[in-house]
Amino acid sequence: MAEHFEKSSDAVRPAGHNFFGHHGRDPDSHLAIEVPTIECVAGHGIRNDRFYDYKEAYKGQITFFAMEIFDELWQGLKIGNLSPGAVRRNVITRGIDLNHLIGREFELQGVHFQGTEECRPCYWMDRALAPGAEEFLQGRGGLRAHILTDGEVRSTF
Repeated sequence: MAEHFEKSSDAVRPAGHNFFGHHGRDPDSHLAIEVPTIECVAGHGIRNDRFYDYKEAYKGQITFFAMEIFDELWQGLKIGNLSPGAVRRNVITRGIDLNHLIGREFELQGVHFQGTEECRPCYWMDRALAPGAEEFLQGRGGLRAHILTDGEVRSTF
């Protein structure tokens, strides 16, 4: 499970944005840290996430990405030592057709979500992963969703 936090001297705080909002500029260098559990807060997002309370009814309160797609990406583009966290999605899944969940309610580990749209890849994927990643991920960049109920989601990888 990928989540984006940075450690400060006395607390864990949300990491900043490496790519989001950096059009025409170099990316920042905030680390993506993988955590075993995330706290989902209905209507707000993931507690301590960089997009928590980003804006009302934000379509990307939580994002999902399929491990099968990462495996294909890894093989096809020879991306080396990168982990699935490099795609900067919150939850990595296996065995779920994420595009099928667009416009549908679904449940994961007791937490309810509403799939809102594909998490479309952007041109930064070519820089963060490998040249050709944006094109490779067209139509399979993951899922953005609203969080409908509070709860925790734990990594099973």
